[in-house]
Amino acid sequence: MTSIYDTDLDRNAANCAALSPVSFVERSAEVFGDLPAVIHGARRYNWAQLRERCARLAAALQALGIARNSTVSVMLPNTPEMVEAHYAVPALNAVLNTLNTRLDAPLLAWQMNHCEAAVLITDREFAPTVAEALRILRGDHGGTPIVIDVCDSEYDGAGDRLGAHEYEALLAAHAPLAKLDGPQDEWDAIAVSYTSGTTGDPKGVVTHHRGAYLNAVCNAATWTMPHFPTYLWTLPMFHCNGWCFPWTVAMLGGTHVCLRRVDAPNILSAMREHGVDHYCAAPIVHNLLITAAPELRAGITQKVRGMVAGAAPPAAMIEGMAQLGFDITHVYGLTEVYGPASVAVKRSGWAAQSLSEQTRLNGRQGVRYVMQEGMTVMDAETMTETPADAQTMGEIMFRGNIVMKGYLKNPASTAKAFEGGWFHTGDLAVIEPDRYVKIKDRSKDIIISGGENISSIEVEDALYRHPAVMACAVVAKAHPKWGETPLAFIELKPGASVTADELIAHCKALLAGYKVPRDIRFEEIPKTSTGKIQKFQLRERAKSSSAIE
Repeated sequence: MTSIYDTDLDRNAANCAALSPVSFVERSAEVFGDLPAVIHGARRYNWAQLRERCARLAAALQALGIARNSTVSVMLPNTPEMVEAHYAVPALNAVLNTLNTRLDAPLLAWQMNHCEAAVLITDREFAPTVAEALRILRGDHGGTPIVIDVCDSEYDGAGDRLGAHEYEALLAAHAPLAKLDGPQDEWDAIAVSYTSGTTGDPKGVVTHHRGAYLNAVCNAATWTMPHFPTYLWTLPMFHCNGWCFPWTVAMLGGTHVCLRRVDAPNILSAMREHGVDHYCAAPIVHNLLITAAPELRAGITQKVRGMVAGAAPPAAMIEGMAQLGFDITHVYGLTEVYGPASVAVKRSGWAAQSLSEQTRLNGRQGVRYVMQEGMTVMDAETMTETPADAQTMGEIMFRGNIVMKGYLKNPASTAKAFEGGWFHTGDLAVIEPDRYVKIKDRSKDIIISGGENISSIEVEDALYRHPAVMACAVVAKAHPKWGETPLAFIELKPGASVTADELIAHCKALLAGYKVPRDIRFEEIPKTSTGKIQKFQLRERAKSSSAIE
């Protein structure tokens, strides 16, 4: 039945627009054009200048044939060009694919082929690896994307030019677009980011403009960020599009402080010199600051707020940051939910607790982001919520606008991830009596080392390719620097022999360096009567559970 509220009250251009974080860039350029937007070494851009550079990049990409649903891959550190790609590519309604700079050439080639990259923007530092990836693409698939080389002013190392276009010359050759428009439909894809699945095969997580817009707003609301923050890029922007913070900073008219190299002297120097007040990082980076020489922290008098995610942060890290006077917020999420989608919201009453109890409370995965419609722990078989008793384990699940569109070219995995109308994370947790969630295990057997996801199955596959290995199992081992590292248990074939060093060298030839096991143990591997490996016993041996307690 038609209501009076359904009559002559239609959507139109005046009252309805697609949500896209591209609009934040246009607003900040219009309203805060004279305020600082980017600091990178000697380079400085205000918001008007940054917007013009993005509009020139968009015009250049458009001239190269980039349009709606074209994929633009980028192999960049945290430089102005990486910020600009996050604004210019979505403005064309194209899809941004941020490549992990730690990956090896075969995996880079696989990802660019899978997402059908039309253009690759790459920094000269990565030329050797990228050149090999392009060679693989040509040999296996008969073509390569158009390559644009970035010659960063802050990079003085070696690296060949690989493409016909140089970034700054390309920008100079194109007049800026009149407007950074964004999509007509907010459900359109904004990015595709690759993550390891339960089988070790990469999955292309496709996210949309609506989700990116809302999570950018959520970041500000969750962190109660003020206008004009000074944000330090310690978090790689290739991680879930920097957890949507490129767009959060644009929304608030803040300043991006770019950081090409992440180490304690560079971080603390940037904080002191530029008055940095916000940064995000995996636990390993926070630990760098805790262990840094006290003189490196001298002169940092402003309040500094850090956000931590990745492997659940060790209690010692949270306590150490509190002792430094840094205010740390713990968030939890996955690539499939745009990065952080839940937070250990701090309550005023917690301040009266002991430091150790505050550390425990802050170390939980917490409650859903304000614009995420649902987060709970469920029995995956019955799809019923577990009781809030801190004992009954189930799987963390999300639903709402801050959930991916699905996995690229993988309908089976998409359907499985969304069974029952919820996104299944694969992380096992409990609900505590105050409704905060606490992870207890990882059903996907993903190891998080220095903020990077490592599939244990992928590492096992590499080990199984050695002729001496009869059985193997890889679990996480707690590590004071990296949070977790792979630990491999090995059973050898009768009469075979191999050393740990030989197996490590074998793995280095097959895997990216951070995936290679740091520790190999030749021990009997516990199995069920049907031959299934019992990893929970190996975790007990390795005491790897300490990495997620």
